[in-house]
Amino acid sequence: MTMNNPPPRFIPMKQFATSYPVLLIDNQAPIRELHNCVSERLNAVLQYINLMACTSLPDYAENDINTVANIARILLQDVRDVFGVIEQRGFEVPKVQ
Repeated sequence: MTMNNPPPRFIPMKQFATSYPVLLIDNQAPIRELHNCVSERLNAVLQYINLMACTSLPDYAENDINTVANIARILLQDVRDVFGVIEQRGFEVPKVQ
C-alpha cells in the first residue's frame, strides 16, 4: 500500500551562497500572501532593470553591472521558488471523501 506523504510545510528556497537552507517558504501560507510576496519582488526587479536600462553604461564599472545582474538573479530566483509553491497548491486535486 502506497502512502502519500504531504510535502514538508517549510520548503527551502534555492540559494547559492550557503550549503544549509536558511530561507524557507511556508507552503501553507494563504495563496494571497504568497502572491503578494511574488508580486513585490517581481515589481521591484522590473523597476530596477528598467532603471538600469535607461542608464548610460559607460558611467559604470564592470563590477557594477555584475552587481545589478546578481540582484536581479536573486530576486527572480525568489519569485520562481514562491511561484513553484503557488503552482503546487493551485493544481492540487481536492480529495473526495
